[in-house]
Amino acid sequence: MPPARRLGSARSRGVVASAAACLVLAGCSSTPTIEDHDLSAADRAACEALVADLPETLAGEDRVAVEPEGALGAAWGDPAYVLTCGVPEPADYEPTAECNVIAGVGWYVTDDQLADQGEDATPIALSRTPYVEVLVPADYRTLGIDRALAELAPALEEHLAEGLSCL
Repeated sequence: MPPARRLGSARSRGVVASAAACLVLAGCSSTPTIEDHDLSAADRAACEALVADLPETLAGEDRVAVEPEGALGAAWGDPAYVLTCGVPEPADYEPTAECNVIAGVGWYVTDDQLADQGEDATPIALSRTPYVEVLVPADYRTLGIDRALAELAPALEEHLAEGLSCL
C-alpha cells in the first residue's frame, strides 16, 4: 500500500474549507467595485463633489468601502446598493422611453427589469448629468428602491446639471 499523501497543513486545509463554506453559504461580503468611465474634467469634478456629499446611510443601510479607493461612486449595505457616477447613456434608451420621477429626479429602468422583481435593477438618472446609475440588489427591490432613490435625489440635484427630460 502506498504511503498516504499529505494535502497541506491543517491550517491551509482550514483556510480552504472556510473559503469553500463561505462561497457555498453566500454569507461572505465582498467589496463592491466601481467602474471608472472616461469623463471630461467638468463631469469628473461634478462626480467627485457628488460622491463627497453622499449620505452615510441609504435606505437604512450603512455606507461600505468600495474599490478602487477614490472611485466615482459609493455603496451601502450587504448586498450593496452601488452608485456609479459618470456612466454612459444606456444603449437601449430611446427618446420616447418612459422614466420614473422620484423626488424630482427622472430614473430610467429597462422594461425587463421593471417586469422581474426577483432580479437586480440598475436605474439610471438620465434627468441629471453626468448620468448616475444605482445597482439595486433584488433583495431590496420591494423594500427600498424608491426610498433609496428619493434619499439620493437632493445630492444629485445639488451637484449635477440638468439632463434629459422624462416622459
